Amino acid sequence: MVQGRLPYSSNYSYLVKISDRDRSLAAVYKPGQGESPLWDFDHGSLCNRETAAYQVSQALNWGLVPPTILRQGPYGQGSIQFYVEHDPDQHYFSVRDDARFAAALQRIALFDYIINNADRKSGHCLVCANGRMWAIDHGVCFHVEYKLRSVIWEFSGQPIAPDLLADMARFDAGLADRDATFSRIFTTLLTGGEVEAMRNRLAHLLKNRSYPGPLAMRRNYPWPPI
Repeated sequence: MVQGRLPYSSNYSYLVKISDRDRSLAAVYKPGQGESPLWDFDHGSLCNRETAAYQVSQALNWGLVPPTILRQGPYGQGSIQFYVEHDPDQHYFSVRDDARFAAALQRIALFDYIINNADRKSGHCLVCANGRMWAIDHGVCFHVEYKLRSVIWEFSGQPIAPDLLADMARFDAGLADRDATFSRIFTTLLTGGEVEAMRNRLAHLLKNRSYPGPLAMRRNYPWPPI
């Protein structure tokens, strides 16, 4: 059931209620047909990318993205993501110096490189009441060309922890196994070229074993940053 349209979004996004007998929960529904046209991303594909980002988070076992599925809704097929209750005054810029969030931010920095996130704003890092950090808004990800724009660069050049490298190696091995369940999932959500480009980014991280940094002579930060 549609509760209303969410404000301040460049694409049509709706707060919806999903019910299953006696249970109900709030979710965010982003229909493909409500996406604003972009020159560098196929129209109607952003909802697939939102869903693929959740699958990457799950495959890495990092739990960064709220549960997200692709379903037919009242305005056509779109992504449906669990709505996270959060404090809007708490986001990356307000918590980046808090050591409690260092591990989550390190994962998000790597995650954004892996999925080639073109729009990691501060407000896309949500903090819920129990202190858990979530990452949202992944519609403009997975492009075959380098598109990374993020506010999170403080880990640049630092070594990646062995456990995170192991997670990425397992994920890459799963992508290489075309019979693996999540490998088949990605090929239904992304193009073959996009999956291959993601594997190339994983290979770069596994080879260099350090956090990537901003590139010279290009726009590395999103606008607006929040």
